[in-house]
Amino acid sequence: MRRPIRAAAGLAIATVMSLVASGCMTVHGELAVLPGAKKSEAAQALADFTEAYNKADKAYDPGLDAGRVTGALGAINQAGLKARSITDPEGNDRHQPLELTDAKYLIPKKAGWPRWFVADTDSNRDKDDGPGDNRWVLVFVRNGADQLWEVAYLAILTPDEFPEFKTDKDGFVEPAPADSESPAVAPGDVGAEYISYLKDGEPEHFTPGPHTDEWRDIRAKNAKLPGLTIQYSDQRLDTGDFAPLALATKDGGALVFFAIKYFDRQTAAEGYTPTVSADVKALMTGDVDDTLTKEWVSSQAALVKPAGADADQVNVVSRLQGVIGAEGS
Repeated sequence: MRRPIRAAAGLAIATVMSLVASGCMTVHGELAVLPGAKKSEAAQALADFTEAYNKADKAYDPGLDAGRVTGALGAINQAGLKARSITDPEGNDRHQPLELTDAKYLIPKKAGWPRWFVADTDSNRDKDDGPGDNRWVLVFVRNGADQLWEVAYLAILTPDEFPEFKTDKDGFVEPAPADSESPAVAPGDVGAEYISYLKDGEPEHFTPGPHTDEWRDIRAKNAKLPGLTIQYSDQRLDTGDFAPLALATKDGGALVFFAIKYFDRQTAAEGYTPTVSADVKALMTGDVDDTLTKEWVSSQAALVKPAGADADQVNVVSRLQGVIGAEGS
């Protein structure tokens, strides 16, 4: 059973980690290959994340977690909270505290900065059995010894979508570099290929589903709505804290987290005006006459099969998206 696309209003983390290396060191981080975090530090980061998320969500105040999120999730988080701070200045009277339990920490080793790890958790936003069961998978990044942990990606996966990961002799998961040749598609190329697929349907190695062929079908139908047309423009978003991150899977593939930016431009026929929701209006510049352009950030998780797979090589299993800006004309 396919799940609906999930949306997030506000999310956050914070902790301070110190890693001491034996041997050579530089001002910018250790030269030795070390675990990205201790499990105790990862657990503290998750606890800080949950606490900050709840404060920000209850108050609809982006300032309460601005330093705890980054990258794709940060863009979505901060825009969503900013909009709600305008539409609901008294805060969130429907707030229900988020709980993240049964945490499993997937920690890769690497040299230097940034460091990162993944927390696989059970949230209180789902049912614990049947088709409604899912896992919240959070990617934490830290860019230096004097910086806090921040969440760059969030994916919501069903238990059967979660793969077995490749581990080293010490039990640490192994990262899949951006240029890795082990998966059928290098992790650093998945975002660009996804953009190409959304535009032209090529390359054809994406698994059918709500985030691929069905998403393309929705876009095609929106281009032919009576009295309104919607045009889409996708852009790469893969530098800095938006860079793709991937873990090697046991079968030689990878679980890849990546982001894109896209615009949808709604143009109404003469005599009509595009509808503007309160949340979008809160982020909008200009006035809508016959055109509304919305700017989105979209965060994906994809399972990539090992090299040599001849079909359905890339399965986009999660998509989290949010409007981060809008312009009327």
